[in-house]
Amino acid sequence: SVAQHVIEKCPHLEFAGLMTIGKLGDPNPSPYFELLGECRGVLMDILKLQGEVELSMGMSGDFELAIKKGSTNVRVGSTIFGSRPAKPAAAGG
Repeated sequence: SVAQHVIEKCPHLEFAGLMTIGKLGDPNPSPYFELLGECRGVLMDILKLQGEVELSMGMSGDFELAIKKGSTNVRVGSTIFGSRPAKPAAAGG
């Protein structure tokens, strides 16, 4: 697993946790938040991790649900700073 590789082979990196934003276009992120929580439990069991393994999930539109599902880190930039302007279309396509 990637987490195991980071923990065992990358001394200059610290594994802190897992992140998801859910499936693009799906208005219900709940199953993705629940799945990531299950993945954290499995990962902690397999790698015998002690202490906190962060769950970073939820953004401005769904952070309250993410917190209810166990998120320890949310991203609310657009709530604070506003939406980003749309990117211009790429040249040639």
